[in-house]
Amino acid sequence: MLERQRALMIPTCFDETQNRHRQRSYLGAEDAAPCDADRQLRRQSQGQACAAAIPSAESAVPGAAREAGVTPDEVDFVCCTHLHADHCGWNTELRGGRWVPTFPNARYIFSKAEQDHWTGPAGQSGFNAGVYADSVLPVIEHRQAEIIDGDGLLANGLAVHATPGHSPGHVVFELADGGEKGLFGGDIMPQPLQVFRPDWNSAFCDDPAKARASRRWLLERAADDAAKVFTAHFAASSAGFVTRNHEGFDWLFA
Repeated sequence: MLERQRALMIPTCFDETQNRHRQRSYLGAEDAAPCDADRQLRRQSQGQACAAAIPSAESAVPGAAREAGVTPDEVDFVCCTHLHADHCGWNTELRGGRWVPTFPNARYIFSKAEQDHWTGPAGQSGFNAGVYADSVLPVIEHRQAEIIDGDGLLANGLAVHATPGHSPGHVVFELADGGEKGLFGGDIMPQPLQVFRPDWNSAFCDDPAKARASRRWLLERAADDAAKVFTAHFAASSAGFVTRNHEGFDWLFA
């Protein structure tokens, strides 16, 4: 499959010298390592050292938004497709020794199923241990959380669709405006080859069967609606369009 999609994958999405996929982290760093390092820093007991290492709220706003003059207090929505560290770690910042919402006026949206899962035993051990306590609970305590159950319309053309599989409460956010539509797919497909092989899962999928069903739903929805898909981990632009072909689906980076 890699050889068939060589023009799409190499060199941007696959590193032949290291024989591994290239991915972006949640905020656009080229590899996932910065997120892993940040997560470890967040677990340290030395609060001041941690505060010095984690960027400020201003730097947590993605580059394009900063260039447009958006400040943290102007952010209205923080949409968490799921509550893994690399997708919710920027929800909060350490201030005065306490974790507080990075975006003080925003509504933080995530699913009830995800909330239920990470408040249980899963949140106490394993790769995501401690994330709920420092990246989600402070948002709830500040009454900025909007916990949704299932599909639904939110506001300003924003809708949410339950897409479990990668995690129990994973969701996709859909934004419609001016006749155009965008789908924010989270971790439904971490790398482009899954467009061509939607049956392939990553090692991090919580429920393989549901992950495959959710991935196929996203691909079909994107193709039928000509929606731009915003992925979390594809390299290059990370956004693109899905079309149908005689074998299934195809991908074009935006």
